[in-house]
Amino acid sequence: MNDMTPIEKFQTTIKDWETDQEVRWCPGCGDYAILKAVQRVLPEIGADPSKTVFVSGIGCSSRFPYYVESYGFHTIHGRAPAFATGIKLANPELDVWLVTGDGDGMSIGGNHTMHILRRNVNTQILLFNNEIYGLTKGQYSPTSREGTNSPTSPLGSVDRPALPCAFALGSGARFIARAYDVSKDLGSVLKAAHAHQGAAFVEIFQNCIVYNKDRFDDFTAKGVADQNQLWVKDGEPMLFGSVKSGGVKGITLDMDTLSLKVVDVAAKEDGTPDWQAAGVIVQGNQYVVTVRQGSGGVVIRVNGVEKKAEPTATSAPTLANQQSVGLARDNTTGGWGGNDFGLEKRFAQFKGFSVDVTDAEMEAMENFLGQKWSVTIGA
Repeated sequence: MNDMTPIEKFQTTIKDWETDQEVRWCPGCGDYAILKAVQRVLPEIGADPSKTVFVSGIGCSSRFPYYVESYGFHTIHGRAPAFATGIKLANPELDVWLVTGDGDGMSIGGNHTMHILRRNVNTQILLFNNEIYGLTKGQYSPTSREGTNSPTSPLGSVDRPALPCAFALGSGARFIARAYDVSKDLGSVLKAAHAHQGAAFVEIFQNCIVYNKDRFDDFTAKGVADQNQLWVKDGEPMLFGSVKSGGVKGITLDMDTLSLKVVDVAAKEDGTPDWQAAGVIVQGNQYVVTVRQGSGGVVIRVNGVEKKAEPTATSAPTLANQQSVGLARDNTTGGWGGNDFGLEKRFAQFKGFSVDVTDAEMEAMENFLGQKWSVTIGA
């Protein structure tokens, strides 16, 4: 259902995507910024208004189709993904954008959102998350934080909030991104989503000026944004912060707990961050190897793909329990690490086997296609 004829580049301006409808959101609403970002991106990606469709459900965000000069469907509560799927199946050449909110998409429409993601329907799904029901006057929503005071939770919400990106990941989404309404990087995120062939899920934090004002100031306000935001870019180290904001930090993998952690990144003599020495992860260059004892010997899975364990010793290797570890590419040597990334330390007791991963199994790592690599654990 994801095959489609490439959309021909079409010459338009931002004015071509504006309608004659009065934009009616509350003054200061973050939806204005998102609308403008979308209208700027559409000409830049060469979209054709006659082949573009915006589909929405119910909520403040769902007024979107009225304000974009293209085809549009303002549908029923929570069912926009079903409509979008039908539109795409009926005419795969159409460029379908789905606009929903945290209530529309994560509550009454949660099952429909799951299905469009697991089916990988070639659409762009924009979920505006303001952590509140704005259209119906401020009730707490599925994404509201614990303790949120609202007409339906006067003593504070006791529910654990739903996490849209985690939900999308669990539903099998192949493209998941986050941004916020007034970010200068929102446009680039939307372009990346559009370039993806398949269901692209983008959660956009949106400030509800009336019922949940400044909810995201803990990471969007000017004084803290630099140290609390990490914009992930393919092939680049996961760094955030600055000397001015209290120091450069990065994300690394704790080999003892197999969990991510924040580390301080020192500067080199030339002043640039020495992220290699801190072991900072490079986005797009990570693979996970899982090793377990099977009935016929050791079973190795590389990002879920089972591999035959080739014995490197006369006796078949054995291990007591399942183990997994993150593998990182050494950008200095161009190779994949063993000892440098803790493999020998973690698997020293499990000697005697290796696994080779082919180019096809490395397709997710587009920057490094054509390179084969082999991991010998504890050899």
